[in-house]
Amino acid sequence: MEKMDVNIMELLEYLQDLVDNSPKVPISGKIMVDKKEILEVVDQIINYLPDQFKKAQWVMNERERILGEAKKEYDSVKKETMVIMRQNVESHDIVKEAKIRGQEIIASAQRDAKAIRLGSREYSDEILSQLDREIEAQKEILIKGLQGSFETVAKDVDGTLTSACTTIRDNIKELRGMKK
Repeated sequence: MEKMDVNIMELLEYLQDLVDNSPKVPISGKIMVDKKEILEVVDQIINYLPDQFKKAQWVMNERERILGEAKKEYDSVKKETMVIMRQNVESHDIVKEAKIRGQEIIASAQRDAKAIRLGSREYSDEILSQLDREIEAQKEILIKGLQGSFETVAKDVDGTLTSACTTIRDNIKELRGMKK
C-alpha cells in the first residue's frame, strides 16, 4: 500500500510539474496543457484512490477498535484504581485517627453516663436520708407529745382513782365505825 501512496504522490507532483512547466498564454494568465497527458495522470490517480479509500477506511476502523479497547482498558484500570483508593483511604491514618477519636468520644459518653447514674444515685440517697431524718425527728416530737399527753392523762386518772380510793376508804371507815 505504501507503493500506492508513493505512486499517487508522484502522479500529483508530475501533474503539478505539467501545470508549472506548460506554455503560458500571454496576457490571459492561462496555460496550455496537453489534455491527453493530464487525463492519463488523473485516471491513474483515480485508479489508485479506491485502494487509498479502502486503506483509509481500514485505518479508521482500526482506530475505532483501538480506541474502544483503550476505553475498556481505561475503565477497567479506573475501576481497579478506585477500589485500591478506597482500600487505601480506609487504611489511611486519617481514617484510623477518626476511628480512634470516635472510640474516645464513645468512651467519654459512657463515662459521663456512668457519672450521671452515680450522681442520680447519690442525689436519691441524699434525698432519702434527709427524709429519714425528718421522719425520725417528727416521730420523736410525736412520741414526746404523746408521752406528755399520757402523763397528763395518767395523772388525771391517778388523781381520779386516788380520790375514788380515798372516798371508798372513808366509806369503809364510816361503815366500820357504825358496827361498833
